[in-house]
Amino acid sequence: MEIAKWILIVIYLIVSLALIILTLIQSKDDAGLSSTITGSSTNNFFEKNKGRTKEGKQKRWTVILSIVFAVLTIALAIIYMA
Repeated sequence: MEIAKWILIVIYLIVSLALIILTLIQSKDDAGLSSTITGSSTNNFFEKNKGRTKEGKQKRWTVILSIVFAVLTIALAIIYMA
C-alpha cells in the first residue's frame, strides 16, 4: 500500500503542476456581461469551431486535469484515512 501511495503522490504533483501551467497560459477572451448588454453575436465560424483551436484544446485539457486532480485528491484522502 505504501508504493501505491507514493505513486499517487507523484502523479498528483505532476497533474497539479500541469494544471497550474495550463491555467496560467490561457488567455481571457470572453467579454462577459458587456457582450450580453451590447448584443454581440457569437454565431460565427470561429465560435462554432472553437474546440478545434489551440485555446479550445487548452480549456478541454484544463477541465480533464481538474477532474483527475479532484479524483486523486479523494483517492489520497481515502488512502491516508485507512
